[in-house]
Amino acid sequence: MDGLRLRTKGRLDPVDLRTDRPHPARVYDYLLGGKDNFPADRSAAERGLGKAPGLRDLARANRAFLTRVVRAAVEAGVRQFIDLGTGIPTSPNVHEVAGGHTPGARVVYVDNDPIVATHARALLTSAGDTAFLLADLRDTKAILDSPETRALIDFDEPVAVLCVALLHHIPDEADPRGIIERLTGAVAPGSLLALSHLGADLAPAQAAAISAGAAQDGVTLIPRDRETVSALFTGLDVLEPGLVPVPLWRPDTPVWDDEVARTWIYGGMAVKP
Repeated sequence: MDGLRLRTKGRLDPVDLRTDRPHPARVYDYLLGGKDNFPADRSAAERGLGKAPGLRDLARANRAFLTRVVRAAVEAGVRQFIDLGTGIPTSPNVHEVAGGHTPGARVVYVDNDPIVATHARALLTSAGDTAFLLADLRDTKAILDSPETRALIDFDEPVAVLCVALLHHIPDEADPRGIIERLTGAVAPGSLLALSHLGADLAPAQAAAISAGAAQDGVTLIPRDRETVSALFTGLDVLEPGLVPVPLWRPDTPVWDDEVARTWIYGGMAVKP
């Protein structure tokens, strides 16, 4: 057991970090060029790069997609965000993007990795209208009812729910669509859902290889085809340009065909009617 302790209701509880096993948030941090990862994470990432050399491009494109959807949410008048699977803090973070466009934006960051928690509480929750919640996406009630969420989020007003590069870590038996339905069912009309998801049909051979390699490392990674990912937006109105490879979602600069080919992850945003 590693020496980290997390504070819970005034006491310090020891946490088993299992740094000997890769964690998606820390693998993602390594792919983005971050330093908050461990040998197991780096080894898993390098094995993935051996199967799909464009993984770093994919991670960067996904991060840029997050920035654009936050900006689009602010432009739509949304001032509240729940960022699920936030990962190791990487600037610009959600509150930095939102706060750069509107004062008073409020953000609840959620992740299930205790190491993310230590970094997030040090770097993200000092920003004012932000909070961090250590929770698993599958426990939607804990996320929605937590004191951290209730202190910042007014569920009578629109909320942007961000589920970026997360649902492909949720197995079918955990019902990803049901998770999304519970989350979007709790927010007001006019709320937004933004998600990205590895596309099994965009690069079938690479997707299969990466999924199999992750399973050997004990990590769930399930690319899904466009039809399956589209179904996650059931009951919502998908906004233009629809569900597309993330470089094509409202790009800031021209997008080249080879960039799209390297980035086999879908992204989209929808509004609750």
